Amino acid sequence: MRYDNLIFDLDGTISDPSVGISRSINYALLHHGFEVCSREQISSLIGLPLDQMYYRLATDVDERQIPSMVDKYRERYLEIGFSENVMYDGMRDVIDELDQLGSCNLGICTSKRNDIAEKILQMFELTECFRFVSGGEIGISKSHQIAVLLESSAISDRSMMIGDRSVDILAAHSNGLQSTGVLWGYGSRCELKEVCAGHLSNEPAELLEYLNT
Repeated sequence: MRYDNLIFDLDGTISDPSVGISRSINYALLHHGFEVCSREQISSLIGLPLDQMYYRLATDVDERQIPSMVDKYRERYLEIGFSENVMYDGMRDVIDELDQLGSCNLGICTSKRNDIAEKILQMFELTECFRFVSGGEIGISKSHQIAVLLESSAISDRSMMIGDRSVDILAAHSNGLQSTGVLWGYGSRCELKEVCAGHLSNEPAELLEYLNT
């Protein structure tokens, strides 16, 4: 293995969160007097922090409403939405094989809060496979999350970020790390090529083959 650490995004990379996210987003929108959005509208933004999603989805939203909208979203997501995640076919095989090989450490870097990400991993019985979980908070970028992992020596500069959106790739590059993009999530081939993802995998088996070369 060429890397000390493989850092996985969660949404759109390991699991498909679209049902739980869409329903929880709309739960908060309705509570605050906004019209609901289609699943397609919401899915196109998956991977962005929640505050940025609401800025794009809620017409004329007042900045002061955003924290309340995020709280309302999490109210439903923590109770129900997290359990509506579905793991992508083939991803368990990828994670299990990499974990069993033991040639590098596996970790998670997600814009989700730590406790929410850990609930999802626990639901999928993946908790023991990952050495660390870096969760996000409003106003904290993935670039900053990776910088903190580097500063704390949780990862080395021989690490790779694996994700489905440009934000994952840019976070890696801004910290001098390698990256690879996956095409079964929410980022298009064009989006990932534009930010110079190091490799693009069409399916999990292809990702595993690439990582093992």
